[in-house]
Amino acid sequence: MNEDYDVIVLGTGLKECILSGLLSVEGMKVLHMDRNDYYGGESASLNLEQLSRQYKNGAALASTLGSSRDYNIDLVPKFIMASGELVKMLLKANVTNYLDFKVIEGSYVFKDGKIYKVPATEKEALTSPLMGMFEKRRFQKFLEFVSQYDESDPKTNPKGLTITENTNMTAVFKKFKLEAGTIDFSGHALALHLNDDYLEQPASHTLGKIRLYFESLARHFKSPYIYPLYGLGELPQAFARLSAIYGGTYMLNKPIDEIIYENGRFVGVKSEGEVAKAKFVIGDPSYFKNKVEPSGKVVRIICILDHPVPGTGDADSTQIIIPQKQVGRNNDIYVTAVSSSHMVAPAGKFIAMVSTKIETNDPEAECLPALKLLGNILEKFVIISESFKPVSDGTSDGVFISTSFDATSHFETTCDDVSDIYRRVTGKKLDLTLPNNS
Repeated sequence: MNEDYDVIVLGTGLKECILSGLLSVEGMKVLHMDRNDYYGGESASLNLEQLSRQYKNGAALASTLGSSRDYNIDLVPKFIMASGELVKMLLKANVTNYLDFKVIEGSYVFKDGKIYKVPATEKEALTSPLMGMFEKRRFQKFLEFVSQYDESDPKTNPKGLTITENTNMTAVFKKFKLEAGTIDFSGHALALHLNDDYLEQPASHTLGKIRLYFESLARHFKSPYIYPLYGLGELPQAFARLSAIYGGTYMLNKPIDEIIYENGRFVGVKSEGEVAKAKFVIGDPSYFKNKVEPSGKVVRIICILDHPVPGTGDADSTQIIIPQKQVGRNNDIYVTAVSSSHMVAPAGKFIAMVSTKIETNDPEAECLPALKLLGNILEKFVIISESFKPVSDGTSDGVFISTSFDATSHFETTCDDVSDIYRRVTGKKLDLTLPNNS
């Protein structure tokens, strides 16, 4: 370990492993260390015994839950947009050979006390009770506009509205005379925003997110989401293999005794009496307590069920979005559910996960609208995570810190953070274009 590297990566969370893999491909000499004895960090997948040790002080769990080793339970529940940035990163890094994916059966939205399927086909859209007949026509015109809109081409603006960088999403919705319920549905179930802040932000961002939803949906027609067999913990391991192929060195169960600086700039990491030197260090916030600041808290409740989520047509996997206004909150609540068909639970068992940004002193009570949708819960684990973000961009001290995972149910914000760190470390934009023969 007493040698020089281009970059040292601390923590084997998904963001850190993606960066380790991509930088190794770039030809950088990478040393990757983690104080834990397993891959994944905050984005790991654990069995029941590991989960109980970490969140229930090792309390015995009911034998009716089945074998602990049959579970691969994600600590951070998220699905992958089929046409999103993470898929592009997986393809660019050529790590899909290590992974198998399954399409999520359906996406649902909570409205007026009930859940409704987000239409996945034109027929479903025409028969959906989410909107009345006239509103469906207005919504269809809105979607036609979204599908052809190009911010670089003024001809694609809707008649009577010129969309500039200062045009917000409220103005676009107003142009198409969409009702409040349709706006809520579009902003939260399609664009997947956490709250309503987007309404006053540039419209082009939200229009792009809605287009991404339908581009992802067009790949599989059931939902826009895919999920890896054996859980999300497979993702960081895939990128770790990539790094190793390109010469990256991995060390698990390695204590980080000291991060060394000279004249205020990072120069190395000390562990068990040895020092590894590098030009840069990348890591999750837990390794840099004095260089991050709190950015809120997230509650995630892992629930084990012996039945599909009621009202989803016995789907083996699903997502439910509860828009903030439907339950008098400032942030949405997300529900994801997977099952034995994804090799994450024994036959007949389902893993439902509720997550949201914490707003009160009673996080579990904030999740009640979602928990009530699940029916009888065999076992649950309540995880409270404080979120952190770096106080600087790392260019002055060579320390590049990722942000904590947010409450969103997808990986788009995760990939935004990865791309931004990559740009700051290398000085160039991450190119995710594929060769023509890919």
